[in-house]
Amino acid sequence: MRKIQWLLVLSLLSSVTFAQTNIFKYKKLPDVTIKDIKGLAFKSSDISNDGKPIIISFWATWCKPCIRELTTMADVYDEWVKETGVKLYAVSVDDARSANLVAPLVNGKGWDYTVLLDPNSDFKRAMNVGPIPHTFLLNGNGEVVWQHTSFAEGDELELIELVRKLNKGEEIK
Repeated sequence: MRKIQWLLVLSLLSSVTFAQTNIFKYKKLPDVTIKDIKGLAFKSSDISNDGKPIIISFWATWCKPCIRELTTMADVYDEWVKETGVKLYAVSVDDARSANLVAPLVNGKGWDYTVLLDPNSDFKRAMNVGPIPHTFLLNGNGEVVWQHTSFAEGDELELIELVRKLNKGEEIK
């Protein structure tokens, strides 16, 4: 009986996760004040890329899959930018206790993209982010067209293919 209950819970959770895949489709970013890596105020509505695709990845210093995802993307980021013009914003959801670890980690990893801080999780809540890593893809109009949670090797390949589709003017389904 316990196994059946466990299976029901797991299937419910997986269906909820699947249902959230495109919950923000064609929705603009909320206007929330967060911080840049130097601690200066930054409006989430200022996230832009001159009409080109944008990737927003929510992460934390204590999240191993987040670090793997961002490190994997860092390895190919320069190529992605040259090919597609995409811009990546990595939004740390570390709270006040661990936010001071963000800059040293970013510098140590040599991540070359924009890193923002959301220590009160205001942006995270506004974007309805659950488990991290949680990655969003925005089209050139700044509208969310795709989102994904978790990370597995090869996910970055799917992401760049979606970016390429956006650059060709194709719709993301």
